[in-house]
Amino acid sequence: MKEKIKAFFNDVAKEMRKVTWPTQDELKESTTIVVVMCLVMSAFTYIIDIGITGVFRSVFK
Repeated sequence: MKEKIKAFFNDVAKEMRKVTWPTQDELKESTTIVVVMCLVMSAFTYIIDIGITGVFRSVFK
């Protein structure tokens, strides 16, 4: 069991050396894209919600 645990952590270390980490500029750009898309999707969901609420209020009035 002890050997399996050691082998697991050795494999993890080997794989982590293969990882290509993003540069600071790439990370900033990706973060900006994610935040902007979250805001856009939130606004879209809000607008759709207002529209559906208006339809239901007019139908079930």
